[in-house]
Amino acid sequence: MEHHNRQYHQMDDPEMAKNSRRARTICQEYNQLPPGDEAAKAALLKKFLGGFGEGSVIQQPFQCDLGSQITIGKNVFINYNCVMLDIAPVTIGDNTLIGPNVGIYGASHPVSPKSRLLGNCWAAPITIGENVWIGGSAVILPGVTIGDNAVIGAGAVVTRDVPPNTVAVGNPARVVGETGD
Repeated sequence: MEHHNRQYHQMDDPEMAKNSRRARTICQEYNQLPPGDEAAKAALLKKFLGGFGEGSVIQQPFQCDLGSQITIGKNVFINYNCVMLDIAPVTIGDNTLIGPNVGIYGASHPVSPKSRLLGNCWAAPITIGENVWIGGSAVILPGVTIGDNAVIGAGAVVTRDVPPNTVAVGNPARVVGETGD
């Protein structure tokens, strides 16, 4: 996978830490709202996230790093226990379905132990197209783009781009077919 779109940062960056604390506080507030109060949940997400489309739902609990880097289209459904590491932008297109326990990890650490000990980190944007279905417990890694109408099988680990109108499964995820009409 190409990493030309990596953004580098330090784990102990004071501004990043401040924004992360704010996000954890808002996520805690969100996760404590009554489950049936969709209006309050949507209102909080519209203020917190970079974008939150009409008709979209995020089931509780939900966790993220910053919130401001997440843009969610219209009529998106995100099931329980979703974690988004949004140090880099995470964009989710309209009419996308995301199963329970899905991890959308736009942030990572260097392979080098010395670099990790110095607190170096990196992130790369994740783009999930329109009308995508991501099965439960799938993991989407930094820098990945999932094309429109794609299906990601349950438990898949997506390490590279997935073309539109395809089905990808496994670890690492590989394309095994097309979605049809």
